[in-house]
Amino acid sequence: MSSGKNIETMIFGKAKILRSHGWQYIPDLYSVTLTEEFRGFPELTDTEDKSDVERAAKICPTKAITTEPLTLDMGRCLFCGECAKCAPRNIRFTNEHRLAATRREDLVVKVGDKAPKFDETVIRPEISKYFGRALQLREVSAGGDASIEMELGATGNVNFDFGRYGVGFTASPRHADGLVLTGPISENMAEALDICYNSIAEPKVLIVCGSEAISGGLYADSPAVDRKFLDKYHVDLWLPGAPTHPLCFIEGVTNLRKRRK
Repeated sequence: MSSGKNIETMIFGKAKILRSHGWQYIPDLYSVTLTEEFRGFPELTDTEDKSDVERAAKICPTKAITTEPLTLDMGRCLFCGECAKCAPRNIRFTNEHRLAATRREDLVVKVGDKAPKFDETVIRPEISKYFGRALQLREVSAGGDASIEMELGATGNVNFDFGRYGVGFTASPRHADGLVLTGPISENMAEALDICYNSIAEPKVLIVCGSEAISGGLYADSPAVDRKFLDKYHVDLWLPGAPTHPLCFIEGVTNLRKRRK
């Protein structure tokens, strides 16, 4: 085959790859609507008959539901959907992926809530000042099952390409601007997590991602878990999910970094 033919084949081959990637690429990450099958923000409705929701609360493996009053804690929720099957009049999962909160208590959904509360008043001004243009994060899986870690990795793929907004992950905490915690924090990882966080220079951000990291999830009562880390340090962003969807992470981090007057 001639060299000219080789070049032609190479060019058309690359064009085919780029065209294929173009079909996957999401031009605007902030106007995406997920499919109806996605279980996102839960909407709650109270009824006089509590029998269904009481059964739902009983089967919830992470005790995310209370009945008096009716609430659902997204920080504990696995988004499995079993409660909605058990109590369809009381619990309905929407396809809303915007679930981030700046305060732990705002992850608790109440009757009538249509969206999670994102309290901008508690965001430290230095976050947008120093990290509004670029943010490098060190992710630490403290006993996680790798599901959230895979979703976080997906934020940099051809679909989401969060790097175009200056956000990425780095291997070294000394090169990082903040830490993303996943996993329930096992005893074996508690010290390493603490060392990693303290190796990041100030100012820095702390993001807690997924039900395991937020509440311990299925492992909350395990003697192999040590969660004192969250008692010692201020958390800037809470991101529920089991696992957390890439768009939930992207939307939450974007709102955290947003420049404010």
